[in-house]
Amino acid sequence: MELSIWGAFMVGLMGAAHCFGMCGGLVGAFSTSIANSNQGNYLARQLGFLVSYNLGRIISYTLAGMLVGGGAAALSQLFAIDNYLVFLRLFAGIMMIATGLYISQLWMGITHIEKMGQVIWRFLNPIAKKLLPIRHQGQALVAGLIWGWLPCGLVYSTLTWSIASGSMLQGGLIMLAFGLGTLPALLSAGVAAKQLAQWVQHKAVRLISGLLIIAFGMQTIYIAIAQLS
Repeated sequence: MELSIWGAFMVGLMGAAHCFGMCGGLVGAFSTSIANSNQGNYLARQLGFLVSYNLGRIISYTLAGMLVGGGAAALSQLFAIDNYLVFLRLFAGIMMIATGLYISQLWMGITHIEKMGQVIWRFLNPIAKKLLPIRHQGQALVAGLIWGWLPCGLVYSTLTWSIASGSMLQGGLIMLAFGLGTLPALLSAGVAAKQLAQWVQHKAVRLISGLLIIAFGMQTIYIAIAQLS
């Protein structure tokens, strides 16, 4: 599943526009709260705050990947279902293609998946609001841990790759790679978002990246079909 790891990183990197929409406002608000503080060097405090928030967010992604990957492996062993993981890989390949189409801006249907996470977010949202305003890095880390569960179509799509990996370790690595891919967007959301946003929004960049992810998906489907033969 090495290609899934690289693909997950690319989805995180090239999904910057989506990241700005989902989390950019939150990061911007956090940065503003730091700007109002007179303690220490402003830039150092801002970077420390953003790193803490994003560390928490990536930890949540990784834990989610480990949970679903390990769960898929346990179910496979428990019920010994024939071709169980193969069918999961077929589904993951389809989701890779859908994600590539989204990155290329050829089809935006993947955003509808976000509705699935609204149920969980109804419980977490009140807790998240209690953390505001953020006053120190420990609080930022906890906020990141919670906001890592914010409904996001790209996260859910990538989680299907973790499920299909059938491994707790691989599932965690896939979501870790996704989280690391989102770092440039969300770190720059508080520092220099405009230049990065312009680069990832460039039509050729999005198209090439999307086509690469679609190629990953097609290869995943091909391998799964070959395993069924």
